[in-house]
Amino acid sequence: MQQTDQTAGRKRGATIVDVAKVANVAVGTVSRYLNGQTIRRSNREQIERAIQDLGYRRNAAAASIRTDLTHMIGFLVPTFDEFHARMLEHLAHSVRQTGRALLTYCHGGDPRVVAEALDFFAAQRVDALVMDGTAEVYDRVDDLIHHDIPIIFYNNDVRGLAADRVMVENHRASHRIVSHLIDLGHSRIGILTGDPRNSSGIERLEGYEQALRDRGIAIDPTLAVRGNWRMDGGYQATKRLMSLENPPTAIFSANYGMAIGALSWLKENGRHVPEDISLASFDDVAIFRLYEAGITAVAQPVASVAETITDILVERLTEPSGGATRSVVLECDIILRGSTRRIT
Repeated sequence: MQQTDQTAGRKRGATIVDVAKVANVAVGTVSRYLNGQTIRRSNREQIERAIQDLGYRRNAAAASIRTDLTHMIGFLVPTFDEFHARMLEHLAHSVRQTGRALLTYCHGGDPRVVAEALDFFAAQRVDALVMDGTAEVYDRVDDLIHHDIPIIFYNNDVRGLAADRVMVENHRASHRIVSHLIDLGHSRIGILTGDPRNSSGIERLEGYEQALRDRGIAIDPTLAVRGNWRMDGGYQATKRLMSLENPPTAIFSANYGMAIGALSWLKENGRHVPEDISLASFDDVAIFRLYEAGITAVAQPVASVAETITDILVERLTEPSGGATRSVVLECDIILRGSTRRIT
């Protein structure tokens, strides 16, 4: 895990997250202790020892700033696909442990609905907002930040805003899985790309390209086809790739939805994985384990992303004067299954 505090030249005092780590308890447990709520005696003793050892001092002025907390956290998502549904499940559980609840809004990728959602969250007086970044509403999000509503981006970033971020290693994980395909002898590797406006789409494409460059393989622009994260997009993109005069011997899909679309086209057209073509995907979902060959995939640490978001939320809401924005990047696992094969 990589983490940065975007403040230079200032010593950072102990925070509620530090207390939780030393006490070996959840951040929510420390939060309940600080707010005078009942917790187990063993936890209370551990927290008190950690506070003493760290010299932790709660900022009394900051603690009194937000006396109108609603204990509701906004969660803004583009869709309830497998990835975002799992994020909702884990985040709702993690936030609930701190005595808070999620208020969820799905915008379907429509910037107008995103703007409506931001107005809705403001009207509901949410304490903070967790969102998959979308640059179309930069000014609206910036306005929320200036009204002291903490923002945490996940999955996609919007650069230039004073927000916290919890991301995964999109570039490195894509580089690793494409390098695996190259190790198996593939040099004609197609990619089903996401939306080029999304930071995750950009980084996964860059990781693919860097892996090719690192092995001296020329980048062929005809092998990168946009699928827009969707199953139907993956279907059409695969059709286009396999219609090339010199089609790829392997395909890397930048998300699972497009990979499902690719599998659909391949099955309809009598192409077998991995005998006729190798396939790997970013995102690991249950259906990949049920597929006969099993699909090689990048597994995102969804539970860890949710827990890290919650830790930052609690710190922001109990230590509002914390100042520095935090950027955390979590590692992914590569799950090797039977959908890729060596060629000569």
